Amino acid sequence: MTGQDPTAAGGIDTSRPHPARMYDWYLGGKDNYPVDEEMGRQMLALDPRVPVMARVNRAFMHRATRWLAESGVRQFLDIGTGIPTEPNLHQIAQSVAPDARVVYCDNDPIVLAHAAALLRSTPEGVTEYLQADVRDPAAIVEGAKRTLDFGRPVALSLVALLHFVPDEDGAHELVRRLLSELAPGSHLVMTHATADFTPEESAAATAKLKAAGVTLALRSREEFTRFFDGLELVDPGVEIVHKWHPELGEPVPGQDDGVIPGYGAVGRKG
Repeated sequence: MTGQDPTAAGGIDTSRPHPARMYDWYLGGKDNYPVDEEMGRQMLALDPRVPVMARVNRAFMHRATRWLAESGVRQFLDIGTGIPTEPNLHQIAQSVAPDARVVYCDNDPIVLAHAAALLRSTPEGVTEYLQADVRDPAAIVEGAKRTLDFGRPVALSLVALLHFVPDEDGAHELVRRLLSELAPGSHLVMTHATADFTPEESAAATAKLKAAGVTLALRSREEFTRFFDGLELVDPGVEIVHKWHPELGEPVPGQDDGVIPGYGAVGRKG
């Protein structure tokens, strides 16, 4: 993977912002373009806590991964990986279970360009990177099966991803399709932005992103919970992102300064 030319995967489109690169900018990274920073600054003008939201989502991923690894899960499929920011999911999982196997998946060629950072596995474990889009679950499953044993439990991580997939693209059906391939004992790990707490700011953000070619599909608590239909929600169920098992990680500075408009949850497939 590491020797591939990212432009061979369709090229990096710098004419419009991309969520993975905006996320990188929010986190203080350098792997973004002026178009991403410009849109990021417009989002900050609407709500200056957006970088805090990005860090809160990242911290949730760390806590959920730690909880899963401590609970015996040894396989992870992370879709919508984003540009690597340490510690990455495999570093958390393999710090608990060195034999953990992790497959990362993203549709942005710039993430492929940094895949080397995602492939630094422990000797006992495995990490791989897959270039694919969540809207093509068949390709994801086919690629992931080269590394993961789908006859054993897998943790499916969809952190800060599905709010970029509108209902007309079948967001709930995509999740059900992916879950249908997973063995009993598998888990769904998700966070999702919502307009429940900040309707005016959310409407303005959605409009600005749409004008720039980025779809933002904010969902209510009820709509988010539907992703977990048929699963057993892990305690405490659907929660504000930073309130899900806060004891498993360090708090993000600023996370308690007003409402963080997003939900997080982990569900188990019986």
